[in-house]
Amino acid sequence: MTALKRYDPFGDLDDMFKGFWMRPVRFDVDMPQQLQIKLDVKSSDGAYTVAAELPGVKKEDIKIDIDGNRVTISAEVKKESEEKKGEEVIRSERYYGAISRTFTLDADVDEAKADAKYADGVLKLTLPKKAAASRKRVTVN
Repeated sequence: MTALKRYDPFGDLDDMFKGFWMRPVRFDVDMPQQLQIKLDVKSSDGAYTVAAELPGVKKEDIKIDIDGNRVTISAEVKKESEEKKGEEVIRSERYYGAISRTFTLDADVDEAKADAKYADGVLKLTLPKKAAASRKRVTVN
């Protein structure tokens, strides 16, 4: 007669992590990390102010799109590094990519009055809120 064995889906986890902490972990500091746009969004009575961190990005490579209350910030990222000893190139690395961040605000933005400034790797946006459209109630005769 065969013996029944209870199935344990987590039974092999001990074997999987055995010796995990014994191996040396190496973090390569020179590897380009996944870039992200970090945001600070503040709201006042008449406008939103946004501070977006875009280190190492050229001003010409930044694009801002506003559609109602949805704002998209995108940029092309180009990083190059080269290490030389004398005239001999020891190492050369390149990273090219695009990053973007989309967020939604509570009120629509007045695109015509929006302002953007970029300095020291920080993009500062001033996004004025659109005046609320007045509602009109129509009575049925």
